[in-house]
Amino acid sequence: MHRRRRTALLLTAAIAAAPLLTACGNDAHPGAAAVVGGERITVSQLEDRVDEVRAAQRAAVPDEAQYQQAIARTGSLTRDTLQGMVLDRVLERAARDAGVTVTDRQVQQMRSGLEQQAGGGEALEAAWLQQYGIPPKRLDANLRLQLQAQKLAQQLGTDTSRPEFWQALSEASKELDVDLNPRYGDWDVEKSSRVDAKTPWVRDVTAVPAPQGL
Repeated sequence: MHRRRRTALLLTAAIAAAPLLTACGNDAHPGAAAVVGGERITVSQLEDRVDEVRAAQRAAVPDEAQYQQAIARTGSLTRDTLQGMVLDRVLERAARDAGVTVTDRQVQQMRSGLEQQAGGGEALEAAWLQQYGIPPKRLDANLRLQLQAQKLAQQLGTDTSRPEFWQALSEASKELDVDLNPRYGDWDVEKSSRVDAKTPWVRDVTAVPAPQGL
């Protein structure tokens, strides 16, 4: 993933993971999609996060054809979601190491400003869901991460597009010893990003084909 793309996802909405598969291929951590800092992100937790997004999309787009189009546009949702769940923890570690904190008041101030720009709370929630796959219930948590990223960059005397910022995330990735289940790819420590693993024996059982005629 290009750095510009990763920065846009990080700051505009967060990032979110790999196709759901029949079994967990990491024998060292059975049932885990990833292990970050010794803590497991379970396959069940990952599936629940993906289900949250799909449920929000279903509620926002009641028309079946439009819903299928939304699914087709977010075919990499599981991969993006796992990337986001891991990167959230990496960013939190980097922010903590730098002494960066974010208050609830700052989150609400950011949300209020974004709501004014978007034309209201519902419009902001709809935009975050459509563009970044962030369901309404996760919006505040996502905004907290955006603020952490901004304040971390300021603390480092740089911005989120610069190598110094991503180096801090890389160091946090090393500290946390990120370990992805091979079925979901690998974690590139230097880029702080999930990458596809070359495992031709892995079979994706939940890939959603593009709707016919769309």
